[in-house]
Amino acid sequence: MAGTLKTVTDASFDQDVLASAKPVLVDFWAEWCGPCRQIAPSLEAIAAEYGDEIEIVKLNIDQNPDTAAKYGVMSIPTLNVYQGGEVVKTIVGAKPKAAILRDLDGFVTIKPVG
Repeated sequence: MAGTLKTVTDASFDQDVLASAKPVLVDFWAEWCGPCRQIAPSLEAIAAEYGDEIEIVKLNIDQNPDTAAKYGVMSIPTLNVYQGGEVVKTIVGAKPKAAILRDLDGFVTIKPVG
């Protein structure tokens, strides 16, 4: 189900996310979460369009509970943006692609529509 997005785990989180040179948006999700599946295509589209500016990865909270607990993820989908090893933005809940992009303003250069 993860499609084209890279999957990270408790074991790979420090290396893949915290040590990244560019901002990383982590999609905290679970297989049983309907809204998580709803936003997956939007996240894949954003990754395809803005992959040079921000990396988007998925972390399954059922398989990787330690990282979710460490960052206080209580409801999903939760999207955390990490920069320089710190959480710099948190987006909670399913949103349309345009709203997610608005939330990512400052991390990505929004391309004009059309």
